[in-house]
Amino acid sequence: MTDPVARAAALLKDHRDSIDRLDAILVYTLGERFRQTQAVGKLKAEHNLPPSDPTREEAQIARLEELARQADLDPEFAKKFLNFIIQEVIQHHNQHKT
Repeated sequence: MTDPVARAAALLKDHRDSIDRLDAILVYTLGERFRQTQAVGKLKAEHNLPPSDPTREEAQIARLEELARQADLDPEFAKKFLNFIIQEVIQHHNQHKT
């Protein structure tokens, strides 16, 4: 392929195909993660445990920030992302309490 525009279009398609696969992986991974946290929420409710575990949350955030650095991802973005997920999980855990 010698036409630079056609070559760029082909490369763009390859990148977008890769992004689409990664988006699917993210969605399925989040689905599995939330299935696990739902089980944790039910277990906590059955044993009258608090929905939030700040010590674990801090450790997970620190762990994720380090993983982000290793993956060349902005650790602050990773922290915000995990905090968002944690808040969703806590909401789910609170639903199990009622």
